Amino acid sequence: MVALVIIKDLVKVASHYFANGIILKSLKKFIIVVLYKERKKKYSLLSSYKLIALKNTLVKVLEKYVANIILKAAEKHRLLLWN
Repeated sequence: MVALVIIKDLVKVASHYFANGIILKSLKKFIIVVLYKERKKKYSLLSSYKLIALKNTLVKVLEKYVANIILKAAEKHRLLLWN
């Protein structure tokens, strides 16, 4: 029951963002964490590290929402070729 309320609110928010072309600055921000790769000989090389981007949860939900809309449209119009 609570999930339905949340989904309806998220749909309203997403619709507003996309209809008006608005993406809040806070949604565009993310944190990058730098982790070193184990067993590397030279940590002075950039390839000895990996970057992990921590994105805003709302952005992830909106991206998934848009991806699902695109997927449904592509399936409806038979634009995807499956093996």
